[in-house]
Amino acid sequence: MNPPVAGPSDAVLAAFGVADDPVVLPGGQGGTWRAGQLVLKPVELLTETLWRAEVLTGLPDATEFRVARPVQTLDGAWVAHGWEACQLVAGEPDVSRQDDVLRAGTAFHAAIADLPRPAFLDLRDDPWAYGDRVAWEELPVRGCPAALDLLAPLARSRRPVDLTPQVVHGDLPGNVLFAAGLPPAIIDWPAYWRPASWASAVAVADALCWYGASPDLAARWAHLPAWGQMLVRALIYRIATHEAAFGPTGWTPDQVEACRPAVNLAVTYANHDPSSGNRHDP
Repeated sequence: MNPPVAGPSDAVLAAFGVADDPVVLPGGQGGTWRAGQLVLKPVELLTETLWRAEVLTGLPDATEFRVARPVQTLDGAWVAHGWEACQLVAGEPDVSRQDDVLRAGTAFHAAIADLPRPAFLDLRDDPWAYGDRVAWEELPVRGCPAALDLLAPLARSRRPVDLTPQVVHGDLPGNVLFAAGLPPAIIDWPAYWRPASWASAVAVADALCWYGASPDLAARWAHLPAWGQMLVRALIYRIATHEAAFGPTGWTPDQVEACRPAVNLAVTYANHDPSSGNRHDP
């Protein structure tokens, strides 16, 4: 378990013009705090924070989704003493509403489809960046025996794909908030440069492994391009990331068995659709 993250200092609160006492928010890694109508969290990669702030500030309002708009300091900066801030948005995550999560993600990705590739992606060096690179054959598949047992059939099922990459949200489940009478709100955006259907596949893989979704969810989204290949890469991404973050001790029997049905399903899709994304109902 990660140690708790200390809350924002008085200097941080003053920089953003907040007088309320900060309260830690549930979820994530315990480093996100609410103070009044702001949400504050430590900056992880400055170039990414600055890029995301500019993009989200310039993004037009949409009827299909909301975003948590970044907030500047009183001096007009995006960062103060290593912290960033955004508006508090109404809503709560609901991981049972995966089709709604996917629809919100699809609309969001359409709205940001023309963004150029951000240079900060090359600077990332964390378990998530590692897992992403393994999934897309930029790094070799490695791991302990439990991880390799899951990764091997997925790696064997990979085929080349010819899809256009774009900036996507790589962690939609849990980061889409629902509030009555409002469009879903997309928060905590980790950017990746991959096909939009891969981001959807990550959401489906998470739902299958961790949120009790049935294989019908994968079938309902099988019209997306190269669906089998995207599911394969989504699961490699998640499994390789888990391996990098926790190592062999992270692979409890429950962890392995949670992933195995999704691995088998992805391999089935991939074997029926080796490269071009032909539709298949398992």
